[in-house]
Amino acid sequence: MTIRNIFSTAPGVRNLPRNFFVEFFDTFIFLTGILVIVTIKTPGVMQIGIGLLVWAIGMGLGGPTGFAMNQARDLGPRIAFALLPIKNKANADWQYGLLVPGIAPFFGAGAAVLFAKFYLGM
Repeated sequence: MTIRNIFSTAPGVRNLPRNFFVEFFDTFIFLTGILVIVTIKTPGVMQIGIGLLVWAIGMGLGGPTGFAMNQARDLGPRIAFALLPIKNKANADWQYGLLVPGIAPFFGAGAAVLFAKFYLGM
């Protein structure tokens, strides 16, 4: 398992419904925050704001699921792990990999767009 975690994310506590919700929620907060930050027109604020947002979400919500938040961070490395000839490697855990970092961020992103459009009026 340690070797797989070098390549991809894994939850602190495996509970797929909870892990799915955490990834959904942190993607929702991340994209909603970005949509609000980019409306600030002061030079330099957008870059610093998004950097601080990534840091805050990683520190606050990253622990339960390994802070995957997107397929680029998890799916590519998980495929590489499955293909590489590594001795005594663990299961690639596709059930978690496809559901939590694979699907949940899409639902979180969709919810963020709907929230920004209908609640924030963007």
